[in-house]
Amino acid sequence: MTTTSTSGRAGRLEGKVAIVTGAARGMGEADARRLVAEGAHVVVADVLDDEGRQVADALGDAAVYVHLDVADETSWEHAMSVAHERFGPVDVLVNNAGILAQGPVDQTDPATFRHVLDVNLTGVFLGIRAVVPDMRERGGSIVNISSAAGLVGMQGLGAYASSKWGVRGLTKCAALDLGRHGIRVNSIHPGAIRTPMAAGVTDADLAHQALPRVGEPDEIAAVVAFLASDDASDMTGAELAVDGGMVLGATA
Repeated sequence: MTTTSTSGRAGRLEGKVAIVTGAARGMGEADARRLVAEGAHVVVADVLDDEGRQVADALGDAAVYVHLDVADETSWEHAMSVAHERFGPVDVLVNNAGILAQGPVDQTDPATFRHVLDVNLTGVFLGIRAVVPDMRERGGSIVNISSAAGLVGMQGLGAYASSKWGVRGLTKCAALDLGRHGIRVNSIHPGAIRTPMAAGVTDADLAHQALPRVGEPDEIAAVVAFLASDDASDMTGAELAVDGGMVLGATA
């Protein structure tokens, strides 16, 4: 049975300030809503301005929208300024923004490959760099959204999988580099989730999985909220597959 509650545990993130990238829709929107439900103030960051503003407006005084191109360092500086002016130092970063490109490796244009890496991997790197000064003295939690394609190879996803394997490795290195400052860095590896990126994927397509259905954004958001909270205070460098068993192998 699918659980889609966004209520969370009231107050678990009380007083925390979070930035969620790619928060205008899909998993990022669900993450922002869940973090607010648990008491956080959230910077809703995206390049989809109309949709992002609608999300922030719906969340009221606990949220603010900012235009953020994750692949641009100056854009990150602006997002941090907005966070500071509206809420204060950042305690939580959810690096969720990402793009998908499909096609065999030998038929993938080099410019497309570079663009996917720039958004999906360099964007995560720049986000980590942006928030560390706030977190160095107070601790914090960085949650990087990788993918099931960051755990196993997947045909036709050379650019995307490369970026998500990179996020997985960067997460572990950052966890080692930043742990002494009380900064925890973990990665989540979703499977097929009911978002625009997975449009057209049905439960029937996943009949071979241990849990034969498409996942829901709220199910990812629940894990994001856990990792952002003190309930995960001894977790860093972990990789959590929230994928319905996609990477386990096929059922009989």
